[in-house]
Amino acid sequence: MTTRIDRRFAALKAEGRPGLVTYFMGGDPDYETSLSIMKALPKAGADVIELGMPFSDPMADGPAIQAAGLRALKGGQTLAKTLAMAADFRKHDEDTPIVMMGYYNPIYVYGVERFLTDAKASGVDGLIVVDLPPEMDEELCVPALKAGLNFIRLATPTTDEKRMPAVLSNTSGFVYYVSMTGITGSALPDTTKVGAAVDRIKAHTDLPVCVGFGVKTSEQARAIGASADGVVVGTAIVNAVANVLTADGRKTADPAEAVATLVGGLAQGVRQARLAAAQ
Repeated sequence: MTTRIDRRFAALKAEGRPGLVTYFMGGDPDYETSLSIMKALPKAGADVIELGMPFSDPMADGPAIQAAGLRALKGGQTLAKTLAMAADFRKHDEDTPIVMMGYYNPIYVYGVERFLTDAKASGVDGLIVVDLPPEMDEELCVPALKAGLNFIRLATPTTDEKRMPAVLSNTSGFVYYVSMTGITGSALPDTTKVGAAVDRIKAHTDLPVCVGFGVKTSEQARAIGASADGVVVGTAIVNAVANVLTADGRKTADPAEAVATLVGGLAQGVRQARLAAAQ
């Protein structure tokens, strides 16, 4: 069974360019603003949307995404509301893939079976759950695959040849290569090393490989996209929201507009990426 993610990457391959995968935090700074950001992403050039599930202890995230999660929780965002946001988005967009990204704890509390049923009904296509290793596949990964959702795994510079098959065993949709060790939003990776890492992963799988962590500009998106099937941007988008909020959360400008401007530039970069590779 093919998912929206499979279809989108097949279309990108036919188009001869990498995709732009955009992460934002569900509910930051409030439900309505966040939904307007989500709706703005495809129009600005996003190919895949990662919808962040706020959690009170986001250990893999840097300060920007942690702060976004806290703003969302303070604004009353819950996992049920994040699923509702996906369903609201689907009323206007049937094609853009949605990947829910976050930690296992809120899903566990919600109930795995109930969550998978509700995620599927809400129009969610895939999951990235950063704190579930392959050894725990029976918890969520295998049930998710049975429910028709892609389960997307992270590979890192420390994922060696011995570990790679375990990481890829039940992965579907795409592989998310975290191009540096450390927390989200760190410095940009060395693009030459990224190319070698993508080749290394591709020796083990036919799945698309998307690269993230640290991409902030159109030029960086273009450089990473020259060797990857997709470029993932998260912290820069979350910062674009934070930059138009005061300390007490009031808006000084429209967050959706700020995000759309940034994503428009990044989309231009990925669309030029294959040209860069060919030169």
